[in-house]
Amino acid sequence: MTTPATEADDSAPLVASCHCGRVKIGLASVPTVVVECNCSLCRRYGVLWVYYDIAELTGLPEAGADHVYAWNGRHVDFHRCRDCGCVTHWAPRSAGRQTRGINARLLPPAVVAAARLRHKDGAGTGRYLD
Repeated sequence: MTTPATEADDSAPLVASCHCGRVKIGLASVPTVVVECNCSLCRRYGVLWVYYDIAELTGLPEAGADHVYAWNGRHVDFHRCRDCGCVTHWAPRSAGRQTRGINARLLPPAVVAAARLRHKDGAGTGRYLD
């Protein structure tokens, strides 16, 4: 049996949870924007992203508590729950970058529906298309 991920802070206004509940990431605020990226990986994962500074998050899995994939050894590591396999978040490989992407599909559907949906051209320019 594996050790569970660190629990999200109970005072967080919102918690993103994988299917089995092993990974729970507390968000400091409710997102107003969710982003759909069209890069080959995000498109295949079917994720939507919300972005937060690491200081705004609680409950990120400790090293080794989840599975990590770095496509082609690039700039970010994609994390998923060891038990249910849900993609939970991405983290940059550069220690200087503080932003994390949290999979918005782990949030209640009403939260996602209330946010503005933006489309990012991750497969090309890296710019927003809208």
